[in-house]
Amino acid sequence: MDGNTPIGRPGGDDRYRHLIEHIQDAVVEFELADEVPVVVDVNRAFTETFGYDTADARGEVLNDLIVPVWLRDEAHALDSRTSAGEVNYRRVKRETVDGLREFLYRGIPYPDDRAGEGGFAIYTDLSEFVQNERRARVMNRVLRHNLRNKANVIVAHTARLLDAFDEQSAERTNAVATVERAANDLQQLTEEAGEIHRVLNAAEETKTVDCVPTIRRVAEAHRRESPEAAVETDLPTSMTVRANGHLDVALDSLVDNAIRHNPSETPHVRVRVVAEGEGWATVHVEDDGPPIPAAERDVVTGEAEITPTRHGSGLGLWLVKWTVESFGGELSFGESDLGGNDVRLRLPRP
Repeated sequence: MDGNTPIGRPGGDDRYRHLIEHIQDAVVEFELADEVPVVVDVNRAFTETFGYDTADARGEVLNDLIVPVWLRDEAHALDSRTSAGEVNYRRVKRETVDGLREFLYRGIPYPDDRAGEGGFAIYTDLSEFVQNERRARVMNRVLRHNLRNKANVIVAHTARLLDAFDEQSAERTNAVATVERAANDLQQLTEEAGEIHRVLNAAEETKTVDCVPTIRRVAEAHRRESPEAAVETDLPTSMTVRANGHLDVALDSLVDNAIRHNPSETPHVRVRVVAEGEGWATVHVEDDGPPIPAAERDVVTGEAEITPTRHGSGLGLWLVKWTVESFGGELSFGESDLGGNDVRLRLPRP
């Protein structure tokens, strides 16, 4: 870029030029000639992404440089909007040095006094993000479907296998029970993976809800399902937080884990919620069971890196973490005066 036509601000400003030159998005300044964008200047990212030196790009029709021939009509429609002084936001495909890639395109016309004369085009490369998103979606659907079906087959046939033995023994019974527990764990993993997928792709918006009825409902459900467990609550009359229906699932997962992973014949779980200063509330799910391993806590909170051998033993805490974060909250851990864990869901209050 030279000092005569700096990209970024009319009249030239080294601060803006320095900023745009070093951002990772490709930026083009262009002038419109009969609604056709002609390149005035480009930044370094444009050169690296599309393969045109600044000197070679200047004076060329932008669409001729980077728009595939079968997408020229789409590009012309966007140029017409820019010429009319309208800002464009659109996912587009453009030709790069590495072939066709997908971008978030923003077309920003000059201010009102120069509307229709030209503007700026900004291209954020979405290809890796989009590809990973699609691959994850396919893997999620295929793996969840196959794992769930195979787990169901294992559970059904272990019981039949045990019945087929002429003589029962403690060793055979324990072996079958071990297989059945593993299959049930697989089923739970697929259910948690499905719920995580729903949380991360939720169409349901975060809204203002009273979390107290939700906590009471979850506690009562587990009292019915696990009568041997003592599930108590310590709740105010109401507590309004920012959340949605996924809060129910997150709390259910925490209470369920607190009961299932407690070797005591009478597990003790307490759920309480307290206001925390202005603008926050914390839901505590406490138990008297064994502590959650530090390595697992650290991976979930981000204090430790995920590695092939350190990634957590299940999806339950990840489900809770991503659910709470989708509300703008935070998951943390502590020790409870019950003698076990204190899993804390810090939620914003309106």
